[in-house]
Amino acid sequence: MVDQRCGISGIGAVSGYGWGREPLWEGLATGRVAARPTEGHGPERDQAAWVATVPDGGDELDGPSRFARAMRAAGREAITDAERRGWEPGRRVGLLHAAVLGDVDLWRDFYGVQDADVSVRDYLALMPSTPISTFMQEFGFHGPAMNISTTCASGNAGLIIAKAWLDSGVVDDVILLATDLSSAPETVLHFNRLGVAVTDAEPLQACRPFQEGSRGFIMGEASIGMVLSNRSPNPYVRVLGGAMSHDAHHVTSVDPGLGELERCFSEALTNAGAQPSQVRYLNAHGPGTRQCDRAEAAVADALLPAEAELYSVKPLVGHCMAAASAVEITATALGYDRGFLPAPPQVAPAHPRLMDGPTAPADGLTLKSSLGMGGHNSAVVLAPPA
Repeated sequence: MVDQRCGISGIGAVSGYGWGREPLWEGLATGRVAARPTEGHGPERDQAAWVATVPDGGDELDGPSRFARAMRAAGREAITDAERRGWEPGRRVGLLHAAVLGDVDLWRDFYGVQDADVSVRDYLALMPSTPISTFMQEFGFHGPAMNISTTCASGNAGLIIAKAWLDSGVVDDVILLATDLSSAPETVLHFNRLGVAVTDAEPLQACRPFQEGSRGFIMGEASIGMVLSNRSPNPYVRVLGGAMSHDAHHVTSVDPGLGELERCFSEALTNAGAQPSQVRYLNAHGPGTRQCDRAEAAVADALLPAEAELYSVKPLVGHCMAAASAVEITATALGYDRGFLPAPPQVAPAHPRLMDGPTAPADGLTLKSSLGMGGHNSAVVLAPPA
């Protein structure tokens, strides 16, 4: 029997829209893009580029960088939100942190500015174990704690692992964090050189998932916090199950056969105890690249019912890398809670399944897919609260 008690009890967010869950929702709900022209991020260092960076902010006591402060702020907001909705932490609260490049700002400073001449205390701030340790200390949590990385699928992977921990009795609750503040000029430049990131056009014109004329994605940053529990009294959304697979094909490209991606979608539904006919929405990875969009659309057409619609919020919030799927899960969770799914508007001829602007959710499940560079496939199945 599939355990369907797991729910997202609380949400916290830091994004290109600002610090907090409500700025994220307001931006998505109104169709406003998070990116802005950012000096020094263009192909030439004296040029600006469209990037959805997290603005300076947060509590200086949370760490020396935006990364540490954003992670702590998102997690803290999620816990406060969950407690407000009736959640009480159990004895064994675990932590999963989805991250890829880590604290890029600090590492750039360490190698490029300070010439490795820093105090031991400052050096420890660079270690991926330090943000986890300081967070666990703040709340006195004693469950297992670990970083996870499956590139852009890391948020989905974290959700799948969190549910496995809960269902197996390893923990009573899980704090899932996903943080990526890596849009440094060097990162933006190399994704632009790969031919997938766009820096010289407004987001809704550049990034058009499942529409004609899409050129790729705008780089974004975010940190998302979620509280997951099988004892959620008032969850935003229920997490029914999920699956992951690997193409074992190429370091950047999707396997054109799509066999592993389709298997991942199918196994996610099986793991959730659901049928394809129950899926009403595909919250897609949808980066606006030809390869990924075609792959997801093809699998959706092969597997899902005709009435199932799809959308991607990347044109609005940007591609937040390790935090991407966590941001997009948050869009679905808050959408169920607030009464409409924040799909971006169409701007060009589109796939017939693509939603056009905010839409009241119909009955049915959401399948959330996320594809990570290197061959990572992932899908999770979400349901409205009972």
